[in-house]
Amino acid sequence: MKVGIPRGLLYDQYHPFFTRFFTELGAELAVSPPTNRAILDAGIQCCVDEACLPVKVFHGHVSCLKAQCDLLFIPRIMRLYRGEYICPKFCGLPEMVLNSIYGLPETITEPFYADSMAGLRKWALRTGSRITRDRRRIKAALEAAIAEQLRFKTGYDDQGYPIRVALAGHPYNLYDTFINMNVRKKLNQLGIGVVTEESADEEEMAPEVAALFKKPFWTFARKTYGFIAASVARGRVQGVVYISSFACGIDSVILELVRDRIGDFPMLVLKIDEHTGEAGVDTRIEAFADMLERSGRVEDHHSPHGQCLSCCESPV
Repeated sequence: MKVGIPRGLLYDQYHPFFTRFFTELGAELAVSPPTNRAILDAGIQCCVDEACLPVKVFHGHVSCLKAQCDLLFIPRIMRLYRGEYICPKFCGLPEMVLNSIYGLPETITEPFYADSMAGLRKWALRTGSRITRDRRRIKAALEAAIAEQLRFKTGYDDQGYPIRVALAGHPYNLYDTFINMNVRKKLNQLGIGVVTEESADEEEMAPEVAALFKKPFWTFARKTYGFIAASVARGRVQGVVYISSFACGIDSVILELVRDRIGDFPMLVLKIDEHTGEAGVDTRIEAFADMLERSGRVEDHHSPHGQCLSCCESPV
């Protein structure tokens, strides 16, 4: 049996788990190629207009795979941490795809709860039974998949750059270089290193989140806010670059919380959708890099402690 796995949404973070699980069960894998223009166009054509860019891209990956597999995996990821949820788009993703794309093979859409072993076992048994009836083999496949995921490391932590920025946003916006037009490479070419939330210490992020009026119940909101707040408070970065999908509800909340926390700290928000032009992104990144460089020179010249001085140029 050939299982199709779309290379979209949280694939970049959790592909070691899913690919190892299915291969341990004896399935052959068909993984869609990295996002490209054809995949994006296919997603735009079949997905509802109101969906965000990453969901449209996921639809494009499914369209690319539908004729290449016997069983299509559409992850319905519900929870990654106890007491939290992720974006609602994941809860209804299978229904969106099934009602938007015709001619699909059989699909795997079991709810995925990763906050407990009981939840993982339930998912594994229901999913694995589509391929084999051997419960012992399914259990062994789950254990191998968990071990594979624990060995996997992701994220950016560029060293040796005079200026570093916190690169923040939902992981599928950060690691799909087609969606974000390879923002990391553009920043590196301008002499700026990037740091992502995977390099942050949970013990440092927790107090920042705890200081909020109410703990966010969205995992993406908690982690992104904690990462930016901790990085800025400890002086590890000189700026923040936030990649946000146009019309993302969670991002609209996170950005307001972040702005309230960091004040006038340099921050560039890049809103992306299928109409975003690379030339405009390049111009904004170059202007932001120039502002960071000039601000650094002024602070170094006037203040040994790097305080914000009244004679500094406004970043606006």
